[in-house]
Amino acid sequence: MPKPPRVASWGDDAGPTASGSATGGAFSSLIPARLDRLGWSRFHTQMVIALGVAWVLDGLEITVASNVTSILTQKDTLNLSSGSVAFSVGTVYLLGEVAGALFFGWLSDRWGRRNLFLITLGVYLAGGALTACTAGHSPGWVLWLDATRFIAGMGIGGEYAAINSAIDELIPARYRGRVDIAINGTYWGGALLATVLTLSVVNNLPSSYSWRLAFLFGPILGFFVLFVRKNLPESPRWLLMHGRVDEAEAAVQQIERSVEASGGTLHRVDESQAITVTAAGSIGFVTLARTLFSRYPGRSVLGASLMITQSFLYNAIFFTYTLVLTKIYGVATGDTGYYFLFFALGNLIGPLTIGRLFDTIGRRKMISGTYFLSGVLLAVSAFLFKAGLLNAFTQTVCWCVIFFFASAGASAAYLTVSEIFPVEVRAKAIAFFFVIAQSFGAFGPWLYGQLIGDGHDHFKLFIGYLIGAGVMIVGAVVEVFLGVDAEGQSLESIATPLSTAKST
Repeated sequence: MPKPPRVASWGDDAGPTASGSATGGAFSSLIPARLDRLGWSRFHTQMVIALGVAWVLDGLEITVASNVTSILTQKDTLNLSSGSVAFSVGTVYLLGEVAGALFFGWLSDRWGRRNLFLITLGVYLAGGALTACTAGHSPGWVLWLDATRFIAGMGIGGEYAAINSAIDELIPARYRGRVDIAINGTYWGGALLATVLTLSVVNNLPSSYSWRLAFLFGPILGFFVLFVRKNLPESPRWLLMHGRVDEAEAAVQQIERSVEASGGTLHRVDESQAITVTAAGSIGFVTLARTLFSRYPGRSVLGASLMITQSFLYNAIFFTYTLVLTKIYGVATGDTGYYFLFFALGNLIGPLTIGRLFDTIGRRKMISGTYFLSGVLLAVSAFLFKAGLLNAFTQTVCWCVIFFFASAGASAAYLTVSEIFPVEVRAKAIAFFFVIAQSFGAFGPWLYGQLIGDGHDHFKLFIGYLIGAGVMIVGAVVEVFLGVDAEGQSLESIATPLSTAKST
């Protein structure tokens, strides 16, 4: 049973010092407004570093796995077949992400953000470290490899749900868009780091143990971040919605002290900004489905459309770029990593440089614009490809420009599904749309792999590029008509909490 809320006593101009006041079975609170009025502080920087590493770890993990697949087929390593390696380190990992997003997303809404972003990171650390312990290619060890990859994937999948929820609920409204987009874009920072480590470390060590070190890169980084996360508070918004008012107040005061210590000023929050809520009970997937498709049908279509379209394009290009370079442009297998460095850099720079425009120009204009631009540019590159005007270098340049915009748009898709649904179901909603994206996105690599074939029939891939362009343009159109103008708004004004009663 949650503690009953206590009566508020409002403070001086620095802001209120208590959470809210009880009114029958409900209580009013200024906590959301107090969080949104804060300036940037050391606390926010620490939180972004500690929580944002989730995306870095995923980018690092997937890129490392793809880079060591050929090593695991050698006799002095695990001596596995190409199909077995691809299934174990790739497919099983992605399946783990899906399972982890659903399971830990449900737990995050039930147990809290802080509990889960500690648990999920621990699960990933265990899975990654145990993968490096795989000792052979017997059926038992293959099962071990599959199990450990699934565990690592579960940890990362759970990270997406718990981390995005926590970040959105703790970042002040005026910074939320640019920060979320930048963090989501750091996936490519992880991919870039993995490529550099592969080229400089893994490729220069004996293959008998270099792959083990590669699988330990992520867990080593995550281990140090675990200690930083331990000092972060629970989301005050989550605590408030679960009736734990005193704990929510303590968490907000901790954040406010950090802002003051950083030289910030705490302006008084007008009591008209208070919201009235009742403590939320357990919300299951039936309630989630009813909320998404009955109460928010347009937003559900928007979230699904943005997630599916970006996932299709990204998976299609990302998982087949080496095939294009090697089979169509004749690049040596060992040299594809150098091209990927620039591909990843373009993806990273986009969210970091234009992310702030999603807060200033606005969500609808920027999301539709980045989706539309990336689709049009992909179509232009498709015609250049068909005309034979591209080589490995210029094709990579085209990808860099296309995904400069596509990466920012894709990051904004994750931002969208994390801010347009109520706090009580936020983590489960993120998990739900993540699973949809992964399911549809998995079709892209298979389709493009078939279109590439032996690399001689360029027309089929030309059609594939046009399909990808069309998919992104569809996402842009959906955003134009169904987009939510969430820039600068509190989460509670974007999506009224399910537990909120009408203010009197």
